[in-house]
Amino acid sequence: MTKEFWINLPVKDVKKSKEFFTKLGFSFNPHAGGGENSACLLMGNENIVVMLFEEPTFKSFTNHAITDTKQSTEVLLSFDAESRSEVDDIAAKVKAAGGAVVNGPGDSQGWMYGMVFSDLDGHRWNVLYMDISKMPKA
Repeated sequence: MTKEFWINLPVKDVKKSKEFFTKLGFSFNPHAGGGENSACLLMGNENIVVMLFEEPTFKSFTNHAITDTKQSTEVLLSFDAESRSEVDDIAAKVKAAGGAVVNGPGDSQGWMYGMVFSDLDGHRWNVLYMDISKMPKA
């Protein structure tokens, strides 16, 4: 059965994408995704792998057109923040690194605070601080 899970994203320029995510504070596995056409971005405590592949390489795997992220969203990638101020800090880092904050930061549903940003290739990322003590009881 499945032991690990990877997310694969097409990017125009792996080097620029690595610089962008490094400025946000993320790290890369230097032993995986090596080469000029890919990189292994690590997310969270479990080191979820987000493989960044340059578009021609990505397309060679899928034999399918790549979504135009200027016209549509193919997926919303979400990760948590430890505080409201961390959400704000990430928003500032996104702007400074050349990304765009497209929604927020702001409150949602009375117990979440977050924002959505797009990376250099237009992929949408959702950053949330969740105050579980304020979460409505079912």
